[in-house]
Amino acid sequence: MAERVVRLPDVGEGIAEAELVEWHVKVGDVVREDAVLGAVMTDKATVEIPSPTDGRVIWLAGKVGDLLAIGSDFVRLEVDDKSEPASAKLASPAASASAKTPGHAASAPRPSTSVPSEAVKSHSSATRPSLTGDRPLAAPAVRLRAREAGIDLRQITGSGPAGRITHDDLDAQLARGRAGTAASPYAAQTAVADIKIVGLRRKIAEKMSIARSRIPHITYVEEVDVTSLEDLRTKVNGQKRPGKPKLTLLPFLMRAMVRAIAEQPHLNAHFDDEAGIVHQHAGVHIGIATQTPAGLMVPVVRHTEARGIWDCATEVARLAEAARNGNATRDELTGSTITITSLGALGGLVTTPLINHPEVAIIGVNRIAIRPYWNGTAFVPRQIMNMSSSFDHRVIDGFDAAQFVQRIKLLLETPAMIFID
Repeated sequence: MAERVVRLPDVGEGIAEAELVEWHVKVGDVVREDAVLGAVMTDKATVEIPSPTDGRVIWLAGKVGDLLAIGSDFVRLEVDDKSEPASAKLASPAASASAKTPGHAASAPRPSTSVPSEAVKSHSSATRPSLTGDRPLAAPAVRLRAREAGIDLRQITGSGPAGRITHDDLDAQLARGRAGTAASPYAAQTAVADIKIVGLRRKIAEKMSIARSRIPHITYVEEVDVTSLEDLRTKVNGQKRPGKPKLTLLPFLMRAMVRAIAEQPHLNAHFDDEAGIVHQHAGVHIGIATQTPAGLMVPVVRHTEARGIWDCATEVARLAEAARNGNATRDELTGSTITITSLGALGGLVTTPLINHPEVAIIGVNRIAIRPYWNGTAFVPRQIMNMSSSFDHRVIDGFDAAQFVQRIKLLLETPAMIFID
């Protein structure tokens, strides 16, 4: 037998270290080639590290939450020296992948992907749990729940197709864990759960801390009458051709922002406060804050200035789906120059959105509600939406912020103007 070192490969240009977010194996496990050993995260992209060969795990680099240097030892395997070429015994996964033919590309690090949603259950209860070292089949939301509850998915029998573990399977496991300990609904609870902030949640915490501590925010709230826009949107959606996406408010807001930015280009910028330089961008790359099972992500619609309403709608839908399924790439999650945040139907009356550092502005969309509106002679019902927007007060004056919001308001209230050059 011989020892083979699997090193943490380069998981992104310019990345020096990555956070360990999940182990799929433990010391003593026997793994097969291409079985996932663990997952690391950097810049909101999760990358799974596969085993380059069959072997038995004899050493792991650390625990979840640790930061590991690129090129450092990740896993050590005990392998059969008869089946391993001498030149490959200390090769890293990246080196192995580059030496293989395209047909063996699966040995390279690969982004985390989701499993299709559960179909109708068709497998009997005789389905066995996943073998040691195999990655259990489960959707990202199921994995997240299991990780937060401290449950090893490899110990659960999946009832879905191909042994896929479903939310029902996880609920059953949790129920078994609680069996015999049920208490009165009025009984005092003394348990304390210590949950370490790791992975995407830690990235979000770091980014929010930077935004709050380094950017003096000014938040401006304005009412927008979207009655005409909602009438237009309803009519267009009712006549759209098959294959076209459903139009939400977002594509209209994005096009309105492009028009407003053309008049105030300094709102579409990054502020390097250490160098004292504002980088004003010609391309309008709009980030769309998206809630996912793993946490808040901001996929980016690039060059919105060159996209029409339908193109914006298609790209927003594609990126939101990729973010929720864990398929979004690093490039799709970085590079925004201004951001939209919306809680949809839960949008509330007013929010105070935090700027997506190093940008200088963020536009917040609140809930649409029918409110009484005085038209000069009588109160009439209108569909009103508040827009809560924040600006970096170091480089954006209150007057400029108000002017920008008022321009967007005018365009949304008179939607025909969005399409007139």
